[in-house]
Amino acid sequence: MTKPQVSYNMATKQVRYEALVKALHADLYRYGYWLCHDKHIAEDLVQETFLRAWRALDSLKDEKAAKSWLITILRRENARRFERKRFEMSEYEEATITDVKATSSEQDIENHWLREKIAQMPEEYREPLVLQVIGGFTGEEIATMLSLNKNTVMTRLFRARNQLKEAVDDEPKLRGLHNG
Repeated sequence: MTKPQVSYNMATKQVRYEALVKALHADLYRYGYWLCHDKHIAEDLVQETFLRAWRALDSLKDEKAAKSWLITILRRENARRFERKRFEMSEYEEATITDVKATSSEQDIENHWLREKIAQMPEEYREPLVLQVIGGFTGEEIATMLSLNKNTVMTRLFRARNQLKEAVDDEPKLRGLHNG
C-alpha cells in the first residue's frame, strides 16, 4: 500500500522541482556567472545547485523562499569549489587580470568598468550589492542569506553604492563620455 504513496510523492516532487528549474534557472545562472566569470563553471554551479535542491526539496516549506534558498545553495557550492582546490598565488593580483574583449560601444566600456569596480570592492560590500542588483533580493532576504542583521545589510548596500558613486565621480572619462 505504501508504493502508490511513494510514487505520488515522487511525482509531486518532480513537478515541484521542474517548476523551480523553469522559474529560476536564468536567475541562478546570471548570479553564478557573476561569481565566477566563466560560463562553463556557472553552468556547473547551477547544475550542482539544482542537484542539491532535488535532494533537499522536502525541506523547502515556503515556495516564496525558493529563490533565496537556491541562491544560498549556489553560494555554498561556489565556496566548495575553492575548498577542493588549492591555488598557487602568483605575482599578479586578480583585479589586474581581465578578460580582454573588443568593446563595440560606449555602454560596453562603461559596463566593463563598472564590473571591475564592483569586483574590486571588499566582499562584505560586493556580495550584498550583487545579490540586490543581479539577484533582485530585498535587504531582508539578503540578511537571511548572509546570516546578517538587516540593518547591517542596508548599511553595507549604502556604503557599496557610495563607493561606486565616488569611483564614477573620480573618473573624468566616464563623466564626459556621453557629451560628444
